[in-house]
Amino acid sequence: EFGGDLRGKGFNVICKTCGNHPPWLEPNRGHDAGLMTYNSLTGEKEAFRPLNGKKVKWYMCGPTVYDVAHMGHARAYLTFDIVRRIMKDYLGYDVAYQINITDIDDKIILRARQNKLFDDFTKEVASMAFPDLEKIAKDAASAALAKLEAKAPKQPAASASAKDKAEFETELKEHALKMEQTRAMVQSVDEAVKARDAEAILKAGREAFMGMLDKERGHTVTDHDVFESHARRFEDSYFADMDALNILRPDTTTRITEYMDGRVQKFIERLEDIGVAYASAGSVYFDIEAFESKGYHYRKLCPATCATAKEMEEGEGALMGQDAEKEKRNPNDFALWKKSKPGEPGWQSKWGAGRPGWHIECSVMATDINGEFLDIHSGGEDLKFPHHDNEMAQSEAFLERSQWVNYFWHAGHLHIKGLKMSKSLKNFITIKQALEHHTSRQMRLMFLMQAWDKGMNYSDQAMDMAREEERKFKHFFGSLDFWTRRAAGQKRDAGERDAKLEAALAACKEAVHAAILDNFTYSKAMESLSKLASEG
Repeated sequence: EFGGDLRGKGFNVICKTCGNHPPWLEPNRGHDAGLMTYNSLTGEKEAFRPLNGKKVKWYMCGPTVYDVAHMGHARAYLTFDIVRRIMKDYLGYDVAYQINITDIDDKIILRARQNKLFDDFTKEVASMAFPDLEKIAKDAASAALAKLEAKAPKQPAASASAKDKAEFETELKEHALKMEQTRAMVQSVDEAVKARDAEAILKAGREAFMGMLDKERGHTVTDHDVFESHARRFEDSYFADMDALNILRPDTTTRITEYMDGRVQKFIERLEDIGVAYASAGSVYFDIEAFESKGYHYRKLCPATCATAKEMEEGEGALMGQDAEKEKRNPNDFALWKKSKPGEPGWQSKWGAGRPGWHIECSVMATDINGEFLDIHSGGEDLKFPHHDNEMAQSEAFLERSQWVNYFWHAGHLHIKGLKMSKSLKNFITIKQALEHHTSRQMRLMFLMQAWDKGMNYSDQAMDMAREEERKFKHFFGSLDFWTRRAAGQKRDAGERDAKLEAALAACKEAVHAAILDNFTYSKAMESLSKLASEG
C-alpha cells in the first residue's frame, strides 16, 4: 500500500489527494514557521515543514553547460536565490542547498562537436576555391530550411484535448519564428555569396554549416577533451554570471562527470536488480509498467495517460535516434544509460561503453548528498515533465521509498514578446547582455515585483518599473540617513508625524510578514515597502 513505509514516521497517517495528482504524504514533525507554499506535487498551497527540525535539504536543478546563460535561466536561479535568502535569513531555517552541473548531455556533445568541426572547416575554407564554398554554403542553407519545414506542427484532431490544442498554437508560433529566422539566414548567405565574401558566408551560415558538418563528420570526433573543455568553459561562464547577479553560491556543487567512477553505473545496476530497468542493445531503459506494478505512482507532477512526442524528444535527447523506440518495451520508457555511438564520449559499464541519461544524473547526485529524501526540490516550470517526474520514479525505486521529495517548487517561465525565452527560439537575452543595460539590483527588483511561481514578462516596461522603485528606495534611505544624523544627540518629544510613521512601520512589518508566509508573495511585500517609502 502506498505510503505504508512512511506513515507515522514524520508524516501524517492519512495521505492527501488533490485533483488528479497521486496521493501525497504531508510532513508533520519539523519546524512550522507558518509558511504556506505552492507545492507542485498537489497543485495547492501546503504548510511547509522539513522532516528534521529547522534543517532543510534542498536540491536545485542546475545548468546544462553547453552555452552561455540567458535571462530565462536567471528566472529560475535568481528567483530561488530570493526564496533561499528568505528561508535562511528571515525564517531562520538551516538550509543545505545543492546544485548540480550537467556536464554530460546530448546538447553539450552536439555543440562541442559542431564547434570543433566548424573551426576545422574554417581553416579549410582558406585554401578552398570560391565556387566550391558557394556550393557548400547554398546546400547547407537549403538543407537547414528543408529540415525545419519538415518539422511543421501537425494540426491536432478535432477531438483533441484543450491542452493539446493550446500546445499546438504555441508550437505554431514558435515554428513561425524559427522559419522567419532561417529564411533570414538563407538570405544573408545568398547576399554574402553575391559579394564573394568568404568570411561573411561563414558568419551568416554558421549554424547551417555546423548541422551539415556534424551529419557528415560528427562520427570522427573522438577526443574526450573536446567535450570536457567545452563544459568547463561554460560552467565558468555560468558561475561568473551568477556572481554578477549577486546570487549566493550553493553549499554543495556536484558534476556528473565526477560520478562516472562507477557510482552512476551501480545506481542503474540496482534498478535492474529491483526489476524496474532492462538492458536493450547496449542501452538501459526504465520500465514504467514494472515500476507502477510495485505500487509506485508515476507522473506525480503532470498526471497524464501518455507523453507527447515533443516531451519524449526533450527528455531523451537529440542523439538517441529512431532506433531507441525499437529498443523500448513501452514507448514511454526512458533511457537510464545510452550506448555511445562514434563521435560521442563513453564510459565503461557492464552494458558496454556509454553515458548516463539526463534524468538519472540528478537522481545519483541528489541521493548521494542528501540520502533518502529531499525536503525541497526546485527548478524551472519546463522541467516538470519529463525530467522531474522521471527523477522521482528512479529515486523512489532505488530507495524503495514511497515519497522522495516532499515539496516541489517550480519557477514560472520568463516570456519575451509572448513566447518563452529559449535558446532554440533564439529569442534570448544573455545575462551579460542584460547587465550591460541594467544593474543586478534592478533585475532583482524586477523579479521581486512579480510572482515566483507564475510566468513573467521581460520587457522595457518591467525594467522601467524596477528602476523607478530603485529610485524611490534610494531617496528613502538617503532621507532616513540625513534625518538620523541630524537628530543624533538631540532630544525631542515624538510628534504626531512620528506616531504616524511608527504606526505605518508596524503595519508594513505585519503586511510583509503575512505576504512572505503566503507562498513567498514578495510582490505584495514590495507594495507595502514601496508604500512605506512613499509615506516616509
